[in-house]
Amino acid sequence: MIRALYSAASGMNAQQMSIDNIANNLANASTVGFKARRTQFQDLLYQSFLQPGAAAGAQTIVPSGLQLGLGARPAANSTIFTQGSFQQTGNPLDLVIQGKGFFQIRKTDGTIAYSRAGNFQMDRDGNLVTGNGDALEPQIALNAQAQTTTIAQDGTVSYTLPGQSTSQVAGQIQLANFTNFTNPGGLNSVGNGLFLPTDASGDPTIGNPGGQEGMGTLQQGYVETSNVSVVEEFVNMITSQRAYEASTKVVKAADEMYQQVNNVTP
Repeated sequence: MIRALYSAASGMNAQQMSIDNIANNLANASTVGFKARRTQFQDLLYQSFLQPGAAAGAQTIVPSGLQLGLGARPAANSTIFTQGSFQQTGNPLDLVIQGKGFFQIRKTDGTIAYSRAGNFQMDRDGNLVTGNGDALEPQIALNAQAQTTTIAQDGTVSYTLPGQSTSQVAGQIQLANFTNFTNPGGLNSVGNGLFLPTDASGDPTIGNPGGQEGMGTLQQGYVETSNVSVVEEFVNMITSQRAYEASTKVVKAADEMYQQVNNVTP
């Protein structure tokens, strides 16, 4: 019964973390470029009362043994990098990556982070920045008097000035890719739609959109919405809730068994 209490408690803790993960996914269902996470569970140690394959006689062995598990724990909550839907905004500075790749974002401390969110803005110096003011890398600066801004599928940024028909090139957007022999699921989420590389993710490959490095192409005037499926999250929430309730019933049953034992008079 001691084992039942601890195993059920571990199951309750595991399902609690699953609910926490689902809550975060649902909270970001409208966050541009957000990628959902899925909780993965792992069983704990097993206590062997009879080892499988042990000798049962001179010429026979135990076919299956007797082992009792000690519960479960959350092992990981992996990021799902499936592409979200495209939403047209009409904003010429909004970009979506159609295919693989990440935008490179230079944080205020100088480190390079990676993001799928392409809802860029222009700061007072004409630089393309995120909503937090972090600059797009390589840095792209637009003329404050630019009349129209065009971003081609290959990442070429150009603009025209009033009274001129010839466009001027402002720069070239480059993307990072973690899907060529590397692991995008190993990226470290740091909030604000940003990811940092780790030893698990490997180093990115850099290239122009639509190039030979497996990069996707850019589409101007669109953003990539969250890939969270609200229906799927509700189903997962019901499953986790029912599993949590089942574990509480095991705790209650074990407690009642203890009560019966304590009431036994010698």
